[in-house]
Amino acid sequence: MDNHRPEGVGGMVDADGQTCRKSSGTMQPELSDAELLALELDLFCGECDKPELNEGDDGHTSSRSAESCCTGQGTVEDTCSRNEQSSNQSEQKSEMPPEGSSTKRRKQDERIPLERFGRKYLNVTDLTRQVWCEQQVVYGLELPHIEQLREEVPVVKAGSCLHLARELEIQDIVPINVESREDSWAVKILNLLSMIQFLQAGERVRELPVFGELEGIFLVGVVDELCYNSKGELELCELKTRGQRTYPSAAQRKSHLFQVNIYKLLFEAMIKGKLNKETITDHLRLRTEQPFSSEILMHAQKVGFSINTFGDLLDLMLLNLTYAEIPNIDTMKIEYCYQADASLIGTEVVYFEEEWVKSELKHYCSFWKGQREAKGVDIEEAWKCRSCDFADICEWRHSKAEEATQKNRANKSK
Repeated sequence: MDNHRPEGVGGMVDADGQTCRKSSGTMQPELSDAELLALELDLFCGECDKPELNEGDDGHTSSRSAESCCTGQGTVEDTCSRNEQSSNQSEQKSEMPPEGSSTKRRKQDERIPLERFGRKYLNVTDLTRQVWCEQQVVYGLELPHIEQLREEVPVVKAGSCLHLARELEIQDIVPINVESREDSWAVKILNLLSMIQFLQAGERVRELPVFGELEGIFLVGVVDELCYNSKGELELCELKTRGQRTYPSAAQRKSHLFQVNIYKLLFEAMIKGKLNKETITDHLRLRTEQPFSSEILMHAQKVGFSINTFGDLLDLMLLNLTYAEIPNIDTMKIEYCYQADASLIGTEVVYFEEEWVKSELKHYCSFWKGQREAKGVDIEEAWKCRSCDFADICEWRHSKAEEATQKNRANKSK
C-alpha cells in the first residue's frame, strides 16, 4: 500500500496556533538497497521515530480494563485482569505451533490468521500497527512473551497516565467483578448506554467504546473523546502522547489518521442502526441466554436499566442506538501532548476520507482473512527496524537484504 497521506488531511497547528507541516522523517542515505538493509541497527539516526506503542483499544492502561460503565457517580471498572482482552488472545498461546522457521510454520498451518491466533475480533490498534509494520504484528502474536514486555516500556506507562488523568477529569472509576465473558461485555455496553445519554444531553464523554463489523471482521475500539464544539458539531478528539516535544513522522501520522477514520466509520454505523445482534454474538461467540452476575444486575438497576440476560442487554443497546438521534461526527482532530509535563505540542485537524480508509481497511483486513501473506517494511523505511524488538530474527528483513544483494551483484556483472 502507498504510504502517502490522504489529500483530505488537515494541517498541523502547533501550541502557538501556527499552522505547520512536518517532514516525513525518513532517512535518505546514498546507499544501495543491500547496504541499507545490512547496516547495523545502532548506526541509524537516533532521532528516528519508534513504532507506535499503543496502550491498546481494550484499555489505555496496562493495569486495568477500559470496560467501564459511566454513571453520574463514576465509572465502573472490570477487575478481572482484562478478562475480555485475555479471552481474545489466550487461545493463541495454547495453539502456538512448535518451534522452527516462522515461514515454514505458517505454510504448514492452513488456518487463516484470525483462527491461527485465536482472535474473535481485532482491536482498531491491531490494524493501525499494521500500518507501521505488518511483519512486526505477526511476530508479536507468535512471541507474546516479548510483546508483553512492551507494556513495561516507560513511554507506554507515561502515555497511560495521561489518558487516565483525562478520564478522571470527568468521571471516577469504581471496581466491579465479572464472572463471564458476557459480564465483561455487559460492562462495555452499559458504559456505552450511559454515554449515549450524556451525548444526548450535550455533554462531553471520554473512553467511549465503539465496535462493529467492517470488511467481514469484528473491530473494537475506544474513542478518547466526543464532545460538541462551539458550532454545535459533534467532534472526535484523539490524544497522542509524545516522548519528545515534536510532531510524529509521516509514518506514525498515517496510522493516527487511519485510526480516527475507522472510529468514525464504527460510531456512525452504530448510531445508524447497522449493528445487529447476530453480528455481535456470531463474531464474539457470546450467549444471549446467559444470565448476569449479581454485581452486573445491581449496577444496571442503579443506572436505570432492567435486564436479566445478555440478549436483553443487546436488545436494549440496539434500541437506544437506533432512537438516540445523535448526529454524525462532523469534525475530527488529534492532539499531540508532551509526556513530561502534559503540555500541548499541537493539534492536527483530520478530514474524513471514506474512499481512502475503506481501501486501507480492505488491504489490511485481507491479511487476517488469509488472502495474502504479511508484508514487512519497504526498503525506503528500513530505518523502522532500528527500534524493532524482532529485527534480529526478522525473516522479511533478511530476505529483502538478500534480494537487494543479488540485484546489486547482477547489475555489477552487466
